[in-house]
This record gives sequence, structure tokens and C-alpha cells, in this order.
Amino acid sequence: MTTNGIVQKVWNFCDTLRDDGVGYGDYLEQITYLLFLKMAWEYSQPPYNRDTHIPEEYNWKSLTEKSGSELEQHYVTLLRELGQKEGMIGQIFVKAQNKITDPAKLYKLIQMIDGEDWVMLGADVKGDIYEGLLEKNAEDTKSGAGQYFTPRPLIKAMVECVQPEPMKTIGDPACGTGGFFLASYDYILENYNPDKEQKEFLKYNTFKGWEIVANTARMCLMNLFLHNIGDLTSEPPIEREDSLISDPGDRFDYVLANPPFGKKSSITITNEDGTQSKEKLTYNRQDFWTTSSNKQLNFIQHIKTILKNTGQAAVVVPDNVLFEGGSGETVRKKLLDTTDLHTILRLPTGIFYANGVKANVIFFDAKPASKEAQTKEVWIYDYRTNVHHTLKRKPMTYEHLKDFIECYKPGKRHKREETWGEDNEDGRWRKYSYEEIINRDKTSLDITWIKDDSLTDLENLPEPEVLAGDIVENLEAGLESFRQIVEELEE
Repeated sequence: MTTNGIVQKVWNFCDTLRDDGVGYGDYLEQITYLLFLKMAWEYSQPPYNRDTHIPEEYNWKSLTEKSGSELEQHYVTLLRELGQKEGMIGQIFVKAQNKITDPAKLYKLIQMIDGEDWVMLGADVKGDIYEGLLEKNAEDTKSGAGQYFTPRPLIKAMVECVQPEPMKTIGDPACGTGGFFLASYDYILENYNPDKEQKEFLKYNTFKGWEIVANTARMCLMNLFLHNIGDLTSEPPIEREDSLISDPGDRFDYVLANPPFGKKSSITITNEDGTQSKEKLTYNRQDFWTTSSNKQLNFIQHIKTILKNTGQAAVVVPDNVLFEGGSGETVRKKLLDTTDLHTILRLPTGIFYANGVKANVIFFDAKPASKEAQTKEVWIYDYRTNVHHTLKRKPMTYEHLKDFIECYKPGKRHKREETWGEDNEDGRWRKYSYEEIINRDKTSLDITWIKDDSLTDLENLPEPEVLAGDIVENLEAGLESFRQIVEELEE
């Protein structure tokens, strides 16, 4: 059966479970548990004969031999017991719960997974199947799962610009389902033909991530495992915690990240009378340039901390990071002074599953301390103005970002040439000197120069569905801004 066929087969079963109130996310969670157990069982059999550290009474065979209420009770016990194990097993099953209350449907799902030999499938096929499930889950916008899913064409473009090398480390402080790790893994395999030592390093030592949402961290671990990163008994490459709490001490050659959208950090407090309230969360860290409740600004500061002084970063950030005053201005000035903030990619709307998002990618290189500003010029590629994408009718593909990669000149940045000029005012690639930017109001990096056709050429307006989509995006972005204002006023 083809990869798409297996994805469709596994996913179609979800429709029958939705009648029982099992959502996409819960279904994918159960698939994660069962797939892991099935593969562990396969690895324990000849010719592999590996010790998986899964007790016999809780292995895959123990599930296939039961049915009805006995199966349901055993599954609940299995999840609880495996969640107390160490290593990747414990991380996959931590706080695991059975969400499939109909034993007949649980039995049918187990039989469906039992019908495939998962270990025999190549890592790319297994990975593609799980990635397909993650993407389908992200499409369910009502569940909010999409906020953890960065468009794969964008990730691939970012990785190609950074060009990660073998025997170097890659960190992601908000790793979601592991998209940046997998794209980097593929890039290194395809471009360097790594030897045995390099492959070993790639499998066990290259990646380190943090993910605060337990279920997302679980999916990330499974995603990495299916792509041959880590194994059943190795130390998990993902830590399930808030990466902003403190400096982890780790320093990385590369940081690739898309920190979660939304500005404010908060924690939920349960009061003495049992009611709950939200309390603004600020991180008082010695290594931060400024104290802020804006988690986007905190992530930028954190990423600067965890980079080696020769490290490179590529980070997706919302527009407010480029123009916000106060702490935002402080962070931008410090970033320009202490790193080489050399490139900004302005992204179009309509490419994220979370609506109303206006985002950019900033690329910066860490530098040793110096009295002079490390940024000399900032190159901006405007792939937003007059660009229209929708998730279903006109999704952004890797091909759409090829011109940006060409302009970026990975590994040859000294050969960059502007496409903007007096004879081509709509050129999308333009540079600004450090002096030009530092003299802008609030050191704003929110820069555009291309005329918006929809404001000037009324005879060549985009298609109605594109216009409607733009209106929805702008309304939702506006609503989010008003929500933030309300939060500020309540504080």
C-alpha cells in the first residue's frame, strides 16, 4: 500500500470515532501509543532481537490477544504503567489516557495497525505517514492544533538558507512536532553523505528541543523516532517544559524555531475559593536585555543566549516584534548591535493554520562581543505585498520560495545583489544600512516599499475568495490586537 493509502486508511477510521466524541488530536495521540508499541514489538522479534525494556505483560502482543472490556481495562493499565518508565518510553506514555471508550473500536484500530509491518517500511515512508497525520490534524483549525504546525515548504527554505553541517548541534526552544529537526536531518543526509561517525552523531547528539505542551512533545518524539532520530532506550532529545524559565546551559551551532503565536505569557492560578485567574508571567533572567511579558521578545532573547558565539539562527516572528516600542525597541537595538541581523523574509498571509497571522523570518548570526554594532546592513525580501495564498486553493509551495533562496545566496552572502532599484521599484530584494534602520522611528524593521496593487489598480483586483480571505485575515489580526489591549487594561 502507498504512503498516501496508509494515511488515508488510518485517517478514515477517525471519522467513525468522531461520533463517540474522539477528536483529531485525541485520535492521533492514541495512534502514537499504538504505533510505538507495535514497532517496539517488531524490534523485539528476529532478526533484530532488541531489548525494548517494555515488560512482556504490557507489550503489543498483550493487546492483540484481548477484546471487549478486558481489552479496555488492560489498555488503561498499560498506559499508566508505561508512563512511569524512564527514557523515551516514559516520555511517550507520560500521563497517557485512553480516549477510545468503545472496546470494539479500540480492537479494530489495534487490528488495523497490526496489519502493517512498520519496521520494514523505510524511515522516509514511516515519517511521511506520520507527517501526513500531523498535517491532517493541523487542518482541524477548531482544535487549535495548527498553531504547532509550521508550513513545511517554509521550514525547508529556512534550512536551505542556514545550511546545517554534520557534527554540529541544532536547538529549537519551541519545537512543536519537530519539523525543523526533520528538515535539517534530511538536508544533512542529502548534501553531505555523512560517514558512520557523523550518522551516529546525527542520530543521538545533533538535536535538542523543548516543548511545553505534553501531547505535542509526545507527537514530536514519535515523529523523530519514526525518522530514525534516537531509539527506544536513548535519552529523549525533547524536554517537556517551558524553555524560557531559565538558561539551560546548552549552546548550539544553529537554532531554527517558530515560537508559538500570541504575545502574552501567563499562568493559571487556582484561588482559595476554587476559582481560577490568569496571572501575567514575566521571566526575570540576568541574560535578558529587558523584562517583558511578551513571549515573542523573550524567545528572541533566549535564542540569543543559547547560540554559540559562532552560531546561526533563523526564527519565525510576528510583525509586532519588528515594530513594537518599549521592550521591542530595546530587543531590536540589542540584536542589531550584538549579532549580525542580516536578513528578513516578509511572509504572506494565508500560509498558517492559525488565522490572522502576519509573520516574518529573521536570520541572525551570533558574534563575539564588540564595541561596534555587528550588523552592517539588513537585507529584506518582501514576499507579502501583492502575494496571495490560501491553504486549500493556492497553498504556498517550496517553488514559491526559490527566488528568495536564490537572492539569499546561502554560503555566498557576499555576492548578494539587490533586485530593487530606480528602474525596478517593485523589486522584492532590498538592503538597508545599519544607519538607515537605527534612525527609523523605534528602530522599526517593519519595512515595505512595494505599492499594494489592490489599493491602486481597481481593474485587476484579486479573485473574490482571495479578497474575502484577506478581509478575514485582517479582521482576525485586528481582533487579536484588541484582545491584547483589553488584557493590558485589565492588568
